Amino acid sequence: MKNRILSLALILIATGLYAQTDKRLKGIEKKFNTILESTKAPGFAVAIVEGDKIIYAKGFGYADYENKVAADANTLFAIGSSTKAFTSSLLGLLREDDKISFNDNPRKHIPELEFYNDEMNNGIIIKDLMRHTTGLPRHDGAWYFFPSYDKDSLIQRLKHHEPFTGLRQQWYYNNFGFLLQGVITEKLSGKSWEENIEEKFFKPLGMNRSKTMISGMKESSNKAYGYTLDADRNIEKTDYYDIAGMSPAGSINSSVNDMSQWLITWINKGKYKDQQIIPEDYIKEAISSQAIVASGVPSDELPNVHFANYGYGWFLHSYKGHYMVEHGGNIDGFSASVGFYPSDKIGVVVLANQNGSAVPRLVRNTVADHMLNVEKTEWAKKHKEDLEEALEAQEKVIEDKETSNVKNTRPSHAKLDYAGFYENAGYGKFEVTIENDSLMTTLNDEKIFINHFHYDTFELIDYSDGKVDSTEIGSSLKVNFKTNESGDIESLTTSIEPTTEAIVFKRTPNTIEVDAKTLEQYVGNYDLAGQVVKFYIKDENVLYAFLKGQPEYELVPTDKHKFNLKILDRYKVEFVEVKGIITTVKFIQPNGVFSARKKVD
Repeated sequence: MKNRILSLALILIATGLYAQTDKRLKGIEKKFNTILESTKAPGFAVAIVEGDKIIYAKGFGYADYENKVAADANTLFAIGSSTKAFTSSLLGLLREDDKISFNDNPRKHIPELEFYNDEMNNGIIIKDLMRHTTGLPRHDGAWYFFPSYDKDSLIQRLKHHEPFTGLRQQWYYNNFGFLLQGVITEKLSGKSWEENIEEKFFKPLGMNRSKTMISGMKESSNKAYGYTLDADRNIEKTDYYDIAGMSPAGSINSSVNDMSQWLITWINKGKYKDQQIIPEDYIKEAISSQAIVASGVPSDELPNVHFANYGYGWFLHSYKGHYMVEHGGNIDGFSASVGFYPSDKIGVVVLANQNGSAVPRLVRNTVADHMLNVEKTEWAKKHKEDLEEALEAQEKVIEDKETSNVKNTRPSHAKLDYAGFYENAGYGKFEVTIENDSLMTTLNDEKIFINHFHYDTFELIDYSDGKVDSTEIGSSLKVNFKTNESGDIESLTTSIEPTTEAIVFKRTPNTIEVDAKTLEQYVGNYDLAGQVVKFYIKDENVLYAFLKGQPEYELVPTDKHKFNLKILDRYKVEFVEVKGIITTVKFIQPNGVFSARKKVD
């Protein structure tokens, strides 16, 4: 063990010495520190690869900002969607073994898989999953707010995900396509996606610190904590996000030293220390244009951007005349960029512990300017100028949003009427409750305050330590409660996926426990315009209603004297009490309200 530690230390020292003597990197650390300062990032790490060697690897700032623990080249960060190239590469290995064709329909390997319509069911091929050309938008709320470790349950949601365009009509980023690639790997290998990543890549590449799950990150030493900037641009710690069953789309946690081995493999056409880790023909295909991300010609603002395409788990761009293969990553509290310039045999990995950070892009471009011998851009200065403009624009947006709601309006119902369970088959289920006279819910184990915006429109505001984040008021995700013909709240809609119609969550009222003694007061015969409606108890304290010529109806208690018909939506009954005695029952239906008086024996 001591020898292994000593060897690692020697490698790091040698790397540092090499960096200091490489003339191309002269002055670069001053720029890195300026980027750290201008972005207010807690920390980051960067490594530079050339050919089959790491020529620079170092951390800046802090992995643990509160305790001032420095970040270094071995610090673990979440790499987010930079995971995707790993996932697609597993399919490259399966194709090499003649187990799949990229032209296969994914349903061939996942028989239970169903998409939204027949065109998708019959036409989608595996290649569409790898290059984001299924016609599906992101639908990220379906996994982010409703995570599950059960990959099969996540797959079942796809049947209800509406496309926004036709198959192969337009590129659009979709994480579920990479979930499906991971499941195909599991089906054909008999091993989990996580096991495949570790066996096929981590072990042969010596990525000994890398983890496939957030639990591994938490248990590791020398790990970074995630941070964000609050409304006043103060550094604020965030919780780790557990991506759970969506792991093939973005769950890897790694260090820049480990990720450098991954880049070396790609730069050297799939080889690492004379071992072919990834098939060379797959490498060529994966970093070639498979879909157009955005069309257009170079602009005055971006004269060196010649194209924006996608391969398999990689974005393809030009940078100042050099072909660039890159993929970013963003997950709560972390940002990443993993990229290389294949013609130049140069690779750069930047991992930062700041949410939605500009650091990876700024550091990557700064490295490219030095290593590619191109005209240098003052990226930190440019970022500062762009940020100032963005903050001014944001202030204007906030001013506009403050006046965007209709003042002095009230919800149409009492708070209790909004309580209940809300469910969408393509997303998930959540409960709206009342706490201290406020509407609340929980999404992904996070408490949410449901703030009234106007009319029956509310907004979801973060709630922690007994406090509402007031800075989010007016600018958070809106939800709109819908009323049916009977006057009940029947659903909630939200534009969580902007490319489709609002997502509808159907409401089921909360049920209450009613004991046998209470139910007994409803038992009896009721006269409904000459017909007898019988109410009786069976099946361990369950109230039923029966009208001749119709099936018996099970009643579900929702409030005092109030019941829903279990098998009929929007049908309910309400018993009327007069001086402590039930005298009447009201049948509340979409076509009206009908009363029946209780017969006295």
